[in-house]
Order: sequence, then C-alpha cells, then structure tokens
Amino acid sequence: MGSEMSPILRLDRITHRYGRNVPVLVDFSLEVKRGEIVCLLGPSGCGKTTALRVIAGFEQVDAGEVAIGGEVVSSPARNQPPEQRHIGMVFQDAALFPHLTVAANIGFGLHRVGRGPRSDRTEELLALIGLEGYGKRYPHELSGGQQQRVALARAMAPGPALILLDEPFSNLDADLREKLGRDLRHVLKKSGSTAVLVTHDQREAFVMADRIALMNKGRILQIGTARDLYEQPADTFAARFIGEGTLIRGKIREDGRADSAFGVLMVEGDGLSPGREIDILIRPEHVAIRSDGVPGVVSDTIFRGSDTLTVLTLNDGTRLGTRIAVEGNHLLIGPADPGRRLCAWPVD
Repeated sequence: MGSEMSPILRLDRITHRYGRNVPVLVDFSLEVKRGEIVCLLGPSGCGKTTALRVIAGFEQVDAGEVAIGGEVVSSPARNQPPEQRHIGMVFQDAALFPHLTVAANIGFGLHRVGRGPRSDRTEELLALIGLEGYGKRYPHELSGGQQQRVALARAMAPGPALILLDEPFSNLDADLREKLGRDLRHVLKKSGSTAVLVTHDQREAFVMADRIALMNKGRILQIGTARDLYEQPADTFAARFIGEGTLIRGKIREDGRADSAFGVLMVEGDGLSPGREIDILIRPEHVAIRSDGVPGVVSDTIFRGSDTLTVLTLNDGTRLGTRIAVEGNHLLIGPADPGRRLCAWPVD
C-alpha cells in the first residue's frame, strides 16, 4: 500500500481509563486518510475530548496503539510527547498570546526558520485565512471569529501532519459558528490539511466534516458521511441524536410492512420478523398532508427563522414534527412518499 493510501492517523482498539475502573474509551478504532476532515461527534461525557487528548499525547492508553504517519506514538509501553508528534492544535478559546501581534502569533512555531521564510509563510497564511493586512494588529483588536482563524493559521504554520480542533467554535454564537465552520473547512481543504474535529454540535459536524464518527459511552457507534448518519442511523441512539425525528411504535405484519399510529409503513432493518414490535424513525420530511392519511391535530408551531416546525398530534397522543404548512387544526397526514422505506429497530 502506497503512502498516499495509508491513513495519516490510526487508532487501533484503544482503551483508556481514569483511575483503575472508569473506562472512558473502549475498543476505540479510527482511521483518518490524508487530506480528510473527520469529526468526533457525541453528547457531553461520551469520550470525544479524551480521544483527542490521546491522539495529542496528553493521555496515555491502557491498551491499543495510536500511529501518526505510520509511526506508533502511543501504546501501553510508549507515549511520545505531544511536541514530538508533528501535530497542530486549535482549542476552544483561541489562546493567542495577547502581547504578540497577529503575525508574531502565527509565526510563533517557526522560531527555527529564518526571518525571511518565516515572514513569507506568515503572509501566505494570512492570505489563506482571509486576513491580509492584519499582521500588525493585536488579538484584542480582532473579533472572536478572526481570532479563531489566526489560531488555525498558527497551528498550520509548521506544516503539521495532523491538526486537532477541540470544540473551536463553542464560544461563538450559532450563526458565526456555521459561517466560521465553512470558512475553516475551505482553508483546510485548500491547504490539503488533515484534521480531526471534536464537537457536540451536529451542525458544526455537518458543515465541516468529510466523515463523522458518532460516539456514545466511549465507543464509536457509527461512522460515515452526514447523509449516511441522517438517512441510515445505526440504532435508536443515533436516530434520536442526529437530526430531528420521532420514534413511533409499530408492529410488523405478515407482508413485511408495519402497522402504526401513522398508518401502514414500509420499513427496513434487522430482525423485523412478523409480529415483532418495532420503533420507527419519522423525520419532518417524511410527513405530508394526504387525502387517505390518518387523523391528526396541529398542536403547536415553532418559528425558527428559516422555517417553521409544525407539531402534529395523532389520535394515540404521538407528537410528530413536520415542516409542512397547514391551515386549520384538524387534518389527515401520511407518509410523504408511501413507497419509501423508513428505518426501524426491534423493541428490546
């Protein structure tokens, strides 16, 4: 296998514990290809930040190996120091040196490079992050988004094999987070950088990542593109965590379809034998007004700026979210595409 095909980062069956009996990462495996942006996504306490710290070398593993660029940097017997791993890091706050100019902050990691090449590299990165002419300013003269761009440029300056981003947008408002996510993705892709991003915000993950590793309780439950996770969630946790949706109860019929309060639905999944009770994922886009649907009541509307979420209550009390516009309180609803198969999981 050529070097271009080899993963730049490989975590192989990592286990990490706090103390002796508190597992934080369990049998954790991940590969990141050169030039790829991968996001570790999950709720607070799922182990995603610990995984990033293991990659960086701030935490030692109890089992398994971490390799960067084909070299094993972490194992139970070895923990290469962070400064020797050829990585760059961007933290939750920009962590810029307040007494240094923007140019000096970016060039901080280039102290072994001559003044001319260091200045050239700094100007190159200022252009890349869209801050030409800002080199003489100080961090307090920049907005939060600009500071994070400078922090990214500082991490990129030495040309690291890997860039790690630890919830870099958490201190910014929602609209700025999305815009900055698009901007940083563009910068990383234009430079050919490889990056691992940690976040609990799926919008950030969807905007920035080529692939998303969804985590829970120290494990990767599913990894794939944003579309993979949204349209084909691996289990009910993924179904609830990714996007908006409601799990409704159903029962498999002899013909393989399912009876539910939402009507007869085509479903797909493992272990769906006749008579089996199942949970069925209904997304807002799955719902439409139909002449042959089932009765429902508009119980709430939630204005969200770019759209309005209409909450429908079925006769059995099930509440569904949809983005359809409705008139009046009572209506018949049904699947937007009756032939589309919906994800389902057997009830334990």
